[in-house]
Amino acid sequence: MQSHTDTRVQALSQAFALFNDTSRALADSYHELERRAADLSRQLAAAHSARLSELAAKERLAERMQTLIEALPGGVVVLDASRRVVEANAAARGIVADLAPGQDWSEAAARTFGPMAESGRLQLPDGREFALSQQVLADGGMVLLFADVTRARELQARLEHYQRLSSMGEMSARLAHQLRTPLSAAVLYASRIAEGELPPSVATRLGARTMERLRHLERLIDDMLHFARADHDGREQVAVAELLARVRDAALGKSDAAVAVEFVDRSGAAVLNGSSELLASALGNLIDNALSVSPRGTQVRVQAERSAGEVAIRVADSGPGVPEALRERIFEPFFTTRADGTGLGLAVVRSVIAAHGGRVGVAARAQGGAEFEIRLPEAHAEVALRSGARVTGGGTALTRGVA
Repeated sequence: MQSHTDTRVQALSQAFALFNDTSRALADSYHELERRAADLSRQLAAAHSARLSELAAKERLAERMQTLIEALPGGVVVLDASRRVVEANAAARGIVADLAPGQDWSEAAARTFGPMAESGRLQLPDGREFALSQQVLADGGMVLLFADVTRARELQARLEHYQRLSSMGEMSARLAHQLRTPLSAAVLYASRIAEGELPPSVATRLGARTMERLRHLERLIDDMLHFARADHDGREQVAVAELLARVRDAALGKSDAAVAVEFVDRSGAAVLNGSSELLASALGNLIDNALSVSPRGTQVRVQAERSAGEVAIRVADSGPGVPEALRERIFEPFFTTRADGTGLGLAVVRSVIAAHGGRVGVAARAQGGAEFEIRLPEAHAEVALRSGARVTGGGTALTRGVA
């Protein structure tokens, strides 16, 4: 009996010992959990504090950005994915009438600018002109930036005008020489005729030479006037098809069969801003130049194309081509390789095209000859053809003699 009791006491002692060990282990685990909880609380508090500081910094940055956007002289409009106005700065609200969040942008723009310009240039009824830049956002929205370029364009036009005046001043002495030569010849021929002692056949020949020299003087003066009048106000809209038809009709009126001229118009309904008279003169000069160097029985090709907001007009001839060393010099005033040339035709072309915001160049053709290319920016909006005249896509052939 005593042995059984001792066994139970021993078992209870062991149970109490195990209980104490387990209690100590639980206590140690609890203290470790408390320590870890305290660490996590401190880390969370630090993270929360850092997050608050970051949010405060971002808020300050957002405020500065908002202040900066409001202070920008250009207009800023933010659109959502459905192209409705999210926000706009003060400059944009001053440009676009009654602009407010939630508005459909296309309606607001049409009300202010009329048809949107493909070239990224917009104009208000008061004449102010704006360059438009667009940036698509990651969420499908868009940021529009409006920059007032009215003054810049006025200064550019004035600079180009002064450059032409400067060029004309430099040309004056050379022009006097160019005028004196044919004028002296004409005076000499006329004085011989005025003596009244020449045989009729000789008088007729001298009279023809006199008229030839006078016509040379007339071409010089006309080219000089075109060079000086390259400025335009940009208010006239010129349909490319009408321009080609006008040049074609002018060439037909002077043709007498020898060199074929083919017109191909792939410009669609493209329209240019500028002077139809000056553009027709420049294009006519290129065609006259091509005809003068093309052998009889060959063809001059005039082609217009429209791409990427520009209109390209190319005049290709079958002549000897232009040496690479002369491809820039031929556009200089009074530089000519022709005995009967005025040296102003291509200078007029470059001056007129530059005044219309375009450029002109020349390159060799693989099949021989030269190809002059004019590139001009499209107008802001298209207009219907006034006369209904079109140059057919298949080409309209005409012929003109080469003297």
